[in-house]
Amino acid sequence: MREARGFAAPRPQAARSKLFDGLFGFWTLLQAPLIPCLALAHRPSLVRSAIRFWTAGFFLLSRGILRQRVREVGLENKHLDSPCIYVCNHQSTWETLAFNRLVPDICIIAKHELRPIPIFGWFLAHAPMILIDRSGGGRALAGMITQAREEAAKGRSILIFPEGTRVGVDDRCAFQPGLIALYRKLGLPIVPVAHNAGHVWRKGVKTEGAITVAYFPAIPPGRPAAEAIARVEALLNVEKDRLAPATS
Repeated sequence: MREARGFAAPRPQAARSKLFDGLFGFWTLLQAPLIPCLALAHRPSLVRSAIRFWTAGFFLLSRGILRQRVREVGLENKHLDSPCIYVCNHQSTWETLAFNRLVPDICIIAKHELRPIPIFGWFLAHAPMILIDRSGGGRALAGMITQAREEAAKGRSILIFPEGTRVGVDDRCAFQPGLIALYRKLGLPIVPVAHNAGHVWRKGVKTEGAITVAYFPAIPPGRPAAEAIARVEALLNVEKDRLAPATS
């Protein structure tokens, strides 16, 4: 049975969720003293190393306190030896954090509203990630393409959540046009990625369970863009349903 609206976690789970939030917040605060040193060094690679260290703590806390396990399948499809465009469904905050560890040196396309968040926003901007002002229209899209091309030229893969916002585990949302533009302009393969984190990483409470991240065979560059994106959208909708736990 899928997550129901108004889900209420049992008290032990709710207590573990609050404990995780507190400890993860404290762990994040501990990263603040690194900012002046990293700013002086002016080396994005060091910032990305610091993000991976921070994310390692995130995984440790989620495993030890929340009892969440992460399983990756389709590892042969991970495109770690050359840049690609990872296209992933968006259900929670989990995937935004986790991919910094799952795919080293990833460049994530995220909303510009995250930039003012203390500590986290600084690391996002200086990694650097691509922060998009969603009200910026064509100019924002052009800026995204330019930055993505620059990062891909450095050997970094791009991660995009094409739904543009978090989508409930039972819901559907059409892909935003930015993915078609990326595919056309960058000349990189697309690696579709599906996960089920939204079933344990719920709004307001996090619960025990397994998170599966599945990587699928790459779609090579040069295909008709609309057809390629429609194929990815259909695949992710099917696979995120297939990954849903039998009980939730």
